[in-house]
Amino acid sequence: MSHLVLLRHGQSVWNAENRFTGWTDVDLSPVGEDEARQAGRLLREEQEAGQLDLVGVHTSLLTRAVRTATLALETMGRPWLPVRRSWRLNERHYGDLQGRNKAETAERHGLEQVQRWRRSYDEPPPPLDPSDPRSGTQDPRYRGLPASALPRSECLADVVRRVVPWFEDCLAADLAHGDVLVVAHGNSIRALAKHLKGISDEAIVDLEVPTGVPWVLRFGPDLTLEEDRFLGDPATVAALQEAVRRQAGG
Repeated sequence: MSHLVLLRHGQSVWNAENRFTGWTDVDLSPVGEDEARQAGRLLREEQEAGQLDLVGVHTSLLTRAVRTATLALETMGRPWLPVRRSWRLNERHYGDLQGRNKAETAERHGLEQVQRWRRSYDEPPPPLDPSDPRSGTQDPRYRGLPASALPRSECLADVVRRVVPWFEDCLAADLAHGDVLVVAHGNSIRALAKHLKGISDEAIVDLEVPTGVPWVLRFGPDLTLEEDRFLGDPATVAALQEAVRRQAGG
């Protein structure tokens, strides 16, 4: 038996400012730092109860996920755990919406259109031009990738296509050796959950992943998913999920 812990990074500065973030590299807000530490406390409780024994950690290449993992591990008392990072765990690329205020974008394009960009499975936002400074083509963290691998915009289906190979080639092998923590983003976690839980294209639009709340998936033999649960008070978790649902954009 092994456990996979999925943790969406704590609130970022742009989350607090109600902006589309995507691949833009912004840091945690003070609230996000507190959320990361609280996640670490919940994971430490699981560890002390003998319900969890992490052997490794994976994060995206984005600072808000990297720092969430660092703060959570320090709080757990396991800052020494090995960490691996992958661009495949990055948030969904929001194209030309990146950096824009969500409410203002809804006023400009209409709430219905923004919600389709935000939540439909296969409709990406308007793409960025590769020369746009927001595109990431000059970011050193991606210099080992071919230009064709860098997205100009993504829908959730695109994120599934990049996350599933990572799971099959990397994470599945780690889970064979013990419990693993993955610190990533709302849409990369939704993509992974879609694959692991067999969620349909239609139903995945209703899955809300709150920031800073550990989601524990327990696997049996052959990586058969047996149970999944969020840690913490159920009413608090439900309220956080509803807050995500009410946002004007992802």
